[in-house]
Amino acid sequence: MIWNGKQILVTGAGGFIASHLVEQMVRNGASVRAFVRYNSRNDLGMLRQIALDLFSQVEIISGDLRDMEAVRFAMQGVDTVFHLGALIAIPYSYVNPREVFDVNVMGTLNVMMAARDSAVRRVVHTSTSEVYGTAQYTPIDEAHPLQGQSPYSASKIGADKIAESFYRSFNVPVVILRPFNTYGPRQSARAVIPTIITQALIKDEVKLGSLDPSRDFTFVQDTIAGFIRAAEANNVTGQEVNLGNDNTIRIGDLAEKIFRIIGKSPKVVTDTSRIRPGKSEVMKLWASNKKAKELIGWEPRISLDEGLRLTIEWISTHMDFYRPDQYTV
Repeated sequence: MIWNGKQILVTGAGGFIASHLVEQMVRNGASVRAFVRYNSRNDLGMLRQIALDLFSQVEIISGDLRDMEAVRFAMQGVDTVFHLGALIAIPYSYVNPREVFDVNVMGTLNVMMAARDSAVRRVVHTSTSEVYGTAQYTPIDEAHPLQGQSPYSASKIGADKIAESFYRSFNVPVVILRPFNTYGPRQSARAVIPTIITQALIKDEVKLGSLDPSRDFTFVQDTIAGFIRAAEANNVTGQEVNLGNDNTIRIGDLAEKIFRIIGKSPKVVTDTSRIRPGKSEVMKLWASNKKAKELIGWEPRISLDEGLRLTIEWISTHMDFYRPDQYTV
């Protein structure tokens, strides 16, 4: 697909994955409109990490997904919507479940209503592997049952079903992507890989929660390639598609792998404040990416070792973004 001159909208544009997507779509020639949550500091999040020559081409619109008029305004004249805006921290969802529900479900409802009324060509809606809960079988395909093991995952199940309903009820051309655990440069310490790296780089002791859960990690450049393919491919509307490596690694083993790459052997200490409630912890995620290969022609290209090296390199030169002594919720 030729993106030159195509108007796209990226919600949640200041976030980790979205900022990489904005950057790539500018490189692809699209006219990129970035929707960011308003704040009085004019803080654009990770959009500030985009090269200045590319950032200067991005149209910034500040607002809130919960404001229907703000969403309608942002969607005027748009060809493709990449909906990544959400509150994503699971521990935060334990503390403020209502806000998480309002942003993730009602915000998605506003996006779908605006898309229906604006007649956009495609909406790429961002789900999460967390909607599956602990794997009942592996690898997890798109037919796997959904289970709300945290307020966050429940809110994303709700958002997914809103998107599905607008496809079925109003023929809104939406495709639902389910990225498994994405990592890479610009990711916050809310996530486990930056948590391990930032502590290991400067300390002799690394505080973590449970070491037994396992996850399927995908490097951010592979993830955004999946978003772009989902926006371009034919015969994908109404579909749910996993983006994952078809592999899994235990968190304790992941930490040891990171230590080997860094060249240090810090002591791992269990911090009980980082452990999720027992019935809420998702113990195993392992993606089947068969559908992504067949439907949108996507598969990951960057190995975990290579992706970790790139991530360590970036974090080591951006330690001012992190506070390794604090637990980021």
